[in-house]
Amino acid sequence: MTTQKEQLIHLVFGGELEDPATVSFKDLARLDVVGFFPNYASAHIAWQAKARETIDNAQMRYFIVHLHKFLDPSKAG
Repeated sequence: MTTQKEQLIHLVFGGELEDPATVSFKDLARLDVVGFFPNYASAHIAWQAKARETIDNAQMRYFIVHLHKFLDPSKAG
């Protein structure tokens, strides 16, 4: 019998901010959803690639959201 490894789903997304000192997006309809990832390591690789791709735009920010913590808050820690 094989044991399935627990999925720790992460979302990587970003967009242009109104002000780099805040987390308020200029246009929510234009958010870039990079994707969903089964662990932090793969999400970080995707985040890093998008951050490097947009490095010349100081208003652009990408984020990693730990969706697994929202899906099962009892495991947040």
